Amino acid sequence: MASSSVTYFSWKNTLIAITTIFILSSSSCSASPATTKVNPRPRPFKKIYAFGDSFTDTGNTKSATGPSGFGHVSNPPYGITFFHRPTNRYSDGRLVIDFIAESLSLPYLKPYRSIMSNATDAAQGVNFAVAGSTAIEHQFFVKNNLSLAITPQSILTQLLWFDKFLESQGCKVAGAACKAAAFDDALFWVGEIGVNDYAYTVGSDIPGDTIQQLGISRVTNFLQALLKKGAKYVVVQGLPLSGCLPLAMTLAPEDDRDSIGCVKSVNNQTYSHNLVLQAKLQQLRTQFPHAVITYADYWNAYFTVMKNPNQYGFKESFKACCGTGDPYNFEVYAVCGTPSASACPSPSQYINWDGVHLTEAMYKVLTDMFLNGKATHPPFSYLLDMKLRHG
Repeated sequence: MASSSVTYFSWKNTLIAITTIFILSSSSCSASPATTKVNPRPRPFKKIYAFGDSFTDTGNTKSATGPSGFGHVSNPPYGITFFHRPTNRYSDGRLVIDFIAESLSLPYLKPYRSIMSNATDAAQGVNFAVAGSTAIEHQFFVKNNLSLAITPQSILTQLLWFDKFLESQGCKVAGAACKAAAFDDALFWVGEIGVNDYAYTVGSDIPGDTIQQLGISRVTNFLQALLKKGAKYVVVQGLPLSGCLPLAMTLAPEDDRDSIGCVKSVNNQTYSHNLVLQAKLQQLRTQFPHAVITYADYWNAYFTVMKNPNQYGFKESFKACCGTGDPYNFEVYAVCGTPSASACPSPSQYINWDGVHLTEAMYKVLTDMFLNGKATHPPFSYLLDMKLRHG
């Protein structure tokens, strides 16, 4: 499946869509999400460190109004289902990382930018994920004249943030004491990273295979850095079934469809990416035999739901809950958070929230597949068993 087969986006529309949704400013988060009730039973992990893009970001990006006056994630109806106010999460409620925290009886992760001035707030973990982030460094996109100059963060940026955080904890040099305090009881959750890399280069002369090679190389280097520092328990999410997102469905030609009605070229691209990523993870397992590295199969979990949405309580597979326009309730000039867009009355019946990101209900289903189903390799239960065994 050739990654370079993705040719359906118009370059102009893609930039507009990415500007609108994935994006954006370097402002710190002002909204502080509620925390879960902490279960008194023993916890396998005392903290979580999360990385990724807008699918995992809990507030590192407080979106600013775009260059054409677009709305942003700080506006209602974002957050209406659970927090009942926008928390700079790209959903109507909780994300996968929020459900992971709940499952481990930990509070919701605070975004790194909100704890920079008070590191004591990070005792139970930090979220370094930021919307619009890429796997490949920002300078690559600048050099190729593909940058909007509003998404400078990459996975390398998040690694640098993590290093600064360690320094704030007194870990300038990763010695034994530092490793014990920062790593031994920590789960590292590496959320999806790479969708933006492909999106930013569509319409250019850069082959998709090049983006795959560079992107996976950067993620592999990032994971190696974490493992060398002392990470022992790591979950890595693959790319999602992004050809089923209303953004892709809106901009793709109607003859570019697969067996479940999604954009075939895009789904082939992310599927191919994930195969290479899994091979790299296997190499890392050999290189770091004392670590547990689990792959969270975002693509196949999503595909399972799309094959039989009613089984999971979904009545609408393709339309966005929040937006406007036909046929997918999505328009790049009137996205969720703008005055002309509105939310559906029952988000829990929708898979997609705003044209790119998913509803809380979908994230909950996916999380259950990761934690209790067959969507993690090795199973998440194995990771927990290994943690409990080794303390």
